[in-house]
Amino acid sequence: MHANAFKTALLFGAMWGLVVVIGATVAYGTGNSTWLIIAVFFGLAMNLYTYWNSDKLALRSMRAVPVDSRQAPQLYAMVSELAQRAGQPMPALYIAPTMTPNAFATGRNPEHAAVCCTEGIMRILDQRELRAVLGHELMHVYNRDILTSTMAAGMASMITSVAQIMMFTGSRNRDSNPIAMLLMVFLAPIAASMIQLGISRTREYEADHDGALLSGDPLALASALRKLERGNSAAPLQPTPARQNVAAMMIANPFRGASFAGLFSTHPPMRERIERLERLAGY
Repeated sequence: MHANAFKTALLFGAMWGLVVVIGATVAYGTGNSTWLIIAVFFGLAMNLYTYWNSDKLALRSMRAVPVDSRQAPQLYAMVSELAQRAGQPMPALYIAPTMTPNAFATGRNPEHAAVCCTEGIMRILDQRELRAVLGHELMHVYNRDILTSTMAAGMASMITSVAQIMMFTGSRNRDSNPIAMLLMVFLAPIAASMIQLGISRTREYEADHDGALLSGDPLALASALRKLERGNSAAPLQPTPARQNVAAMMIANPFRGASFAGLFSTHPPMRERIERLERLAGY
């Protein structure tokens, strides 16, 4: 818990610092120090906004709808049983209307958390596998790393927008430095993604391990991950800027294909995750 709290504080500072650097670069390129002042206050405002609203943005980007014990009785029963087993609060449940099989957790703490499953994951997994996936997502909640990942996703999106706005606005000034402006529009999103990457990959291994212990069935989670890898390849999520940031919170990479973007993937290799779970089961 202390490590995750430290990482969250580090994320706050890193993202705020990155916005200030962007503002300083634009101020230098345009010869207008106002951009630096704007960046300082905008960075602070961005931290506050993402703390309170990043979970809502993530759920909205997937068009997720809340469900209860009447609308999704099996899903509700599984989450309720696992939450009781962990001795922790039960999160709100959502279902996203997409056939891409995936799941993610979001929120700022266990008392204000949500777990979202897609329609696709509920179709391709059996009950044992789905329960194991839910254990994985609940451990993201109870390990208190959902604030870190949710904020990283929200801030990465906002950083990208800020860099682009400052670049195009600053470029209108005839005294602006075009090279500095061009570097900002490309490097700022990459820097934000790298901060997100450094936090997200390790947490997947931890959630796999702790979730397998919570469900008591590491092989079911390994089986689910195999199905999810095939399922996301067959029915990938259509990428949009909002979805690309939410993808970092999902249990499996929802996009198809390997490209340059794969170098910045927030998900560890699926084969390594499966091998770790099999070792945990004694295989």
